[in-house]
Amino acid sequence: MKFRPLHDRILVRRVESDARTKGGIIIPDTAKEKPQEGEVIATGPGARNEQGETVALDVKPGDRILFGKWSGTEIRIDGEDLLIMKESDVLGILEAGAAVKAAA
Repeated sequence: MKFRPLHDRILVRRVESDARTKGGIIIPDTAKEKPQEGEVIATGPGARNEQGETVALDVKPGDRILFGKWSGTEIRIDGEDLLIMKESDVLGILEAGAAVKAAA
């Protein structure tokens, strides 16, 4: 199924975090927090300004992003859990090679 977000919304796939601590302890699924990092799958055309012109989004498909803990709406498309959120919920874009670990 193809899905195309509208306006300034984006479709995001969460990036799974490591299931072990630095000390080697395995964290069960029930104790893990949902990751706040994801990959942009699809974007809408952009928001409209006061003049009715479409303002392009800063994110594009393939970007790795950070978003707020409670951002977006969880949906399921073709058996895969994804998020739909507004571009304003994105905290930043991760550059290539950057790895972020959430504070415990």
